Amino acid sequence: MPEFLLVVGILVAAFVGYNIGGSSTGVAFGPAVGSKVVTKFGAAALMSVFALLGGWTVGRNVIKTMGGDIVPSEQFTLGASVGVLFFVGVALLVSNRYGVPASTSMTAVGSIAGLGAATGTLQMATMGRIVSAWVVAPVIAFWVCAVIGRYAYPYMDAAFRLDAAEGSLFSWADGGRLSYPTGVSEEATTRQFVASVLVVGIGCYMAFSAGASNTANAVAPLVGGGYMDAGVGVVLAGAAIAVGAFTIARRTLDTVGNDLTDLPLLAALIVEVVSASLITFLSYLGIPASLAVSATMCIVGLGWGRATRTVRANDALSGDAEAPVSVGSLAADRADTPRDVPQIGEEDPEELAAADLFDPATVGRVVILWVLTPSVAAAASFALFSFVPIVT
Repeated sequence: MPEFLLVVGILVAAFVGYNIGGSSTGVAFGPAVGSKVVTKFGAAALMSVFALLGGWTVGRNVIKTMGGDIVPSEQFTLGASVGVLFFVGVALLVSNRYGVPASTSMTAVGSIAGLGAATGTLQMATMGRIVSAWVVAPVIAFWVCAVIGRYAYPYMDAAFRLDAAEGSLFSWADGGRLSYPTGVSEEATTRQFVASVLVVGIGCYMAFSAGASNTANAVAPLVGGGYMDAGVGVVLAGAAIAVGAFTIARRTLDTVGNDLTDLPLLAALIVEVVSASLITFLSYLGIPASLAVSATMCIVGLGWGRATRTVRANDALSGDAEAPVSVGSLAADRADTPRDVPQIGEEDPEELAAADLFDPATVGRVVILWVLTPSVAAAASFALFSFVPIVT
């Protein structure tokens, strides 16, 4: 029986990693694939390497937290480990079904917290630190990008405008099932080439951050219970993420790649750098956090900050003017040089609301599910471990 449960636990852990690879690859390399800088195969290969690197280095700190700091490691019996991983897997299925990227990290922590509450072993100090980070991190992501959007983004866009190539950056040869580049396309400019290098490099950074944060979600209970070494767990999760990247990620790459073409490339890179840096830092501290939540708040903050350039701070504080909230301002007309950027208070409100990239109803649905999925996981986990004590 223990051997059977261990096999089940490994399979469920692999299933969780598989789904992480499918969803995270689109987030990390959607812009690169959408602008035809890399192929889907290349994106999957890069995702596999850098996610494993993130899990092997920074991700070990998150494994330690989730495998023994939220509840004592001895609580992770084989039955309990399988139960926790089961709830994470169900959350992934639900999020995929409704097309909403639910936070795997939050759901995993919620499942472990339910185990701790049912057994009376929940470490409140650790949970307090984690939940505080969940509240503070999105706020930091929003305000960092809001400041950039209000004071720096128009100047950065004018001075370092990044434009993706309209066609493919490289000339490709058909090698059967695999295509390979034969050189830089004659139509690509130096600026477009630099932009392409940046979007791939930052995609690799996002993959590293995803591996650092999400590896623990797949294997922390098994590692915490002593059923496998941390190194073995990281390799297992990395292999499962790679399988997901090479298979189901192809669909998410199509969706994310096409959707993100509506967002200016510079804005997308700023969002990726800020959100990935924030999550990597939290992972270094051993705190599991959501890359999707931080990235979304970065997008909202950057667009809101850009839109508020129509109003001076003194006027807004005195109540003489209202700042618009349209994130579509990121797609407004852009200045040719930094000298042409209008000063704050001189921007045209109609121009900054030119596009509709921000759907409040959609964002509300996503935020509700972000809160709901870990809450439901915690409640279901508490019920399971309270009424079925055999698994503990």
